[in-house]
Amino acid sequence: MTTLARFQDDFAEALHDDAGSFSLAGQAAFAIYRNTAMRACLDALEANYPAVVCLVGRDWFRAAAAIHVAQSPPRDARLFVYGDDFAEFIEAFPPAAGLPYLADVARLDRLALESLVAADVGFLRTEGLTGLDPDALGARRLQLHPATRLFAAATPAVTIWQASRAGVAVSDDLVWQAECAVVTRADLEVVVTPVSASTLRLLEAIGAGASLADAALSTLTVHPDAPIDLNLASLLQVGAFAP
Repeated sequence: MTTLARFQDDFAEALHDDAGSFSLAGQAAFAIYRNTAMRACLDALEANYPAVVCLVGRDWFRAAAAIHVAQSPPRDARLFVYGDDFAEFIEAFPPAAGLPYLADVARLDRLALESLVAADVGFLRTEGLTGLDPDALGARRLQLHPATRLFAAATPAVTIWQASRAGVAVSDDLVWQAECAVVTRADLEVVVTPVSASTLRLLEAIGAGASLADAALSTLTVHPDAPIDLNLASLLQVGAFAP
């Protein structure tokens, strides 16, 4: 490793390690730079996980985020994508133990961010499948849109996430049950659509490369009463597939 490369690595490590041996770490100017870097990381996490911030409050969030930054500093200079492991951190964070839905909400925040920054391509419309005979339709293999993400949780995280993003209180009569959603992007706006477990199963099979016929069979094996036609139509409607 060159002297410059070693200096750059030591500099980056010292930004998040007070106990390091970097030669400039004890200087006041470096402390200011370190604080600025920490603030940038906290601001990025706050922007990337808005539903979590809404649920726990800004002070709680930034205190937790500071611990996360120390444990998992950015690996990419693009801070707008920072925090890919933040949900896992929340799941193992003792102060969040009384909020069993929080890690799931963080995962959904993350998927929404991934959908937002995904490649911009068109999407398959229902008309793209009309006119195919049953055999040709069954043999068709669809590609997921780059912005499509699948979400499933054992908690009502979708309902909680949507309320948090809208800035409204979660209903007192919230039913504690598993929820699924499909995350898509239409006209540069991320859309989180609650879906049935059978719809998600169908999309998983299609995303894994199965033909429509095989994906339907896989879904019906687990969900015998699944309305496959309606499930597929709903996925086409939200732009889940690439052309």
